[in-house]
Amino acid sequence: MRRAGERKHTELEWLSSRHSFSFGRHFDPANTHFGLLLVNNDDVVKPGMGFETHPHRDMEIVTWVLEGSLVHEDSKGNAGVIYPGLAQRMSAGTGIRHSEKNDSWRLDDEPHDQDVHFVQMWVPSDTRSAEPSYEQLDISSQLGPVDAGTGELVVVASGMDAHRDLRAIFIRHEHAALHVARLQAGAGVDLPAAAFVHLYVARGAVDLEGTGPLDTGDAARLTAAGGQRATAGPNGAEILVWEMAARLTTPQ
Repeated sequence: MRRAGERKHTELEWLSSRHSFSFGRHFDPANTHFGLLLVNNDDVVKPGMGFETHPHRDMEIVTWVLEGSLVHEDSKGNAGVIYPGLAQRMSAGTGIRHSEKNDSWRLDDEPHDQDVHFVQMWVPSDTRSAEPSYEQLDISSQLGPVDAGTGELVVVASGMDAHRDLRAIFIRHEHAALHVARLQAGAGVDLPAAAFVHLYVARGAVDLEGTGPLDTGDAARLTAAGGQRATAGPNGAEILVWEMAARLTTPQ
């Protein structure tokens, strides 16, 4: 169990970022990753602000927006606006530079003052020195609206052979997959059975079978998980679940 309040916090004039693992100046040698998951940052960025152009390499970066919208631009000419229900993946490969900013000046062509709230997750690529690439996919119809979700655990991004026929973003790691579910009050889903499972409650609350209640920002790290059931609390929930069949074996 990793409680929301245990996360390290970066607070800037334009950014509030909470880190599930060591990140930047917040280093804890006992909390560098789980399975293959290296980064699980829960970020809130103010209007008109964001991350200026910066580099990445040999990393699969998946971004999931909870509120507002985020604009992406990179050195390979890719650009996109990410909003709730639309997943984005950037494969850094041999090297890429990108920026991510609150899309406050583009929604409905009118300025607005809405924060953008998103979770960004990193896993290493298992294919070194590949060409950088970018992909985004709207899966909102599979998840349903935030306040009345379908209750299905939907594969959002995966490199696993078992998911090749599903409508999902491809990531370059054969042992990793991200699932998302929007649950109405009292609805439940069975987590995948895997060597490593990371459950993050992005919104609302759930009760995890054999573990207990998890609130917004809480996480459970499950080893040799057998498909425990997560049941949403009275206000529903949105959960992000990484299924991983391997662990990190080399430093990143």
